[in-house]
Amino acid sequence: MAFNVSEFRSQMQFDGARANLFEVEMNFPSFALPGNAARKLRFLCKTAQIPGSTVGVVPVQYFGREVKFVGNRTFADWTVNILNDEDFVVRNAFERWMNGINSHRFNTRSAGAANPISYGTDAVVKHYGKTGAVIKDYKFIGMFPNDLAPIDLDWGNNDAIEEYSVTFAYQWWEAAAASVI
Repeated sequence: MAFNVSEFRSQMQFDGARANLFEVEMNFPSFALPGNAARKLRFLCKTAQIPGSTVGVVPVQYFGREVKFVGNRTFADWTVNILNDEDFVVRNAFERWMNGINSHRFNTRSAGAANPISYGTDAVVKHYGKTGAVIKDYKFIGMFPNDLAPIDLDWGNNDAIEEYSVTFAYQWWEAAAASVI
């Protein structure tokens, strides 16, 4: 095969997808009393990922040879990084959400988080093209936070905005192709 820059360029539609054109939309459970946390999260979510998945393998021994069969699909946790502002609205909503699922003091669940439907929520990560159109979106089903990272404080950290990460467990994701540009 000959080296052909023109062919390569012709295959790269719209100069390639850009990792910095995305938005995360997520509602918080009602017991988290989030105020405008859902709206703020759309602006303060600094990093996210397009999700992956893994199909397991079931190895079976047959006449001294390993034969592989398809197993079940699993979904790794999903992590976002969030910029923190001084009103702590988004951070407080995550703290209340996790406290509703399991309180610090009594190791109990609040009445508002009695079942997976009430403590789980759906979220969408939208990937935009350079024209502003959504080129792909992914919906996370039944997610809840399982890790709220600490915020590092440092006297020597000048000219920086605090950041923290939140990791979610979820049931599965669904992909939707957006309209062609």
